Amino acid sequence: MKLFHLSDLHLGKRLNEYSLKDDQQYILQIILQMIDDEAPDAIMICGDVYDKTMPPVEAVTTFDDFLWDIATRKVPVLIISGNHDSPERLAFGSRIMKQSHIHISRSYEVGAPPVTLEDEHGTVNFYLLPFVKPIHVRHALQKDFPEEAEAIKSYTDALEAAIAHMEVDKSQRNVLLAHQFVSGAERSDSEGLNVGGLDNVDVRVFDPFDYVALGHLHGPQSIGRPTVRYCGTPLKYSFSEAKHKKSVTVVEMGEKGDVELRFLPLKPLHDLRKVRGSYDELMLHENYAHTNTEDYLHITLTDEEDVLNAVDRLRTVYHNLMLLSYDNKRTQANEQLISSEHVESMTPLELFSEFYEQRNNQPMDEQQRTIVQKTIEKIWEEDS
Repeated sequence: MKLFHLSDLHLGKRLNEYSLKDDQQYILQIILQMIDDEAPDAIMICGDVYDKTMPPVEAVTTFDDFLWDIATRKVPVLIISGNHDSPERLAFGSRIMKQSHIHISRSYEVGAPPVTLEDEHGTVNFYLLPFVKPIHVRHALQKDFPEEAEAIKSYTDALEAAIAHMEVDKSQRNVLLAHQFVSGAERSDSEGLNVGGLDNVDVRVFDPFDYVALGHLHGPQSIGRPTVRYCGTPLKYSFSEAKHKKSVTVVEMGEKGDVELRFLPLKPLHDLRKVRGSYDELMLHENYAHTNTEDYLHITLTDEEDVLNAVDRLRTVYHNLMLLSYDNKRTQANEQLISSEHVESMTPLELFSEFYEQRNNQPMDEQQRTIVQKTIEKIWEEDS
């Protein structure tokens, strides 16, 4: 059975106030062409379909068109919600769409049955697990399994309990779609803040599955074993992702235990790149003549003096300049200025610790750090 693994489309996203609508529609057309070329047996979309819980109309229309185009090809689609999605809104009409072999998970349900597909080797069971926090699983278990509910303290506990109630038949081929942060994975700035590892899930909870199709992290990577994998985003969504090689993960499942992966590279309409040099160097024709000046750029100027009207002048060549910064003696000396990308990569505890130290001219002690961390965890846990 051949599967396409996609995730984190983030439809409706804006980057530095630039709309990515055209870029997203373009890359979805590329994926449709890949579907025609590869003829997969199913498409998995593992959360964060939209960038916001209440997506703009154009994002909903884009996804509607994409699903329609897949449905006309009669390829089954399996979709879960991510932390950016509203599971109820995403699943609107899911019972009707199921007739067209488009399967969308609703909010977390204890022991929800898998979607089963058949090939020449038999049955493949697809378990659809939307993004969950411990509080979601506790609430779902509270009525019928109160003792289990009370025992859930962490994300690993929550995933263990959710998977235990799936009652997976390990003699068959089983695939899990999930949207979580697995311990040891590498984050990007655009994924948002974590809370000191609070949302980590131990990879061992996925042992019952032949393949785990993960969403949430933007960089393609496998965790623990090749078959526990983040496929990554189809587009670059922050300059921290500038070096990522985006692709569609192709999963080839043979008999039980036989899983092979391939990666189909995705070339965007506009690449996201970092460019560095002095103003005169960057404006020299021979230095940009063989590059795509329509790409989305973060330019770092190394001039010691600020260049007058630098953004407007640079945009006469680099039309989609998104960010401009300087790296010189002045900026290097100003250690107290923190870049926005650096802030986005810090945990709330790190941010608060830095703020406390700046205000009090001394770091927090361990007792203070513990109190702040517990407060943050309580807020994070209750934010459902």
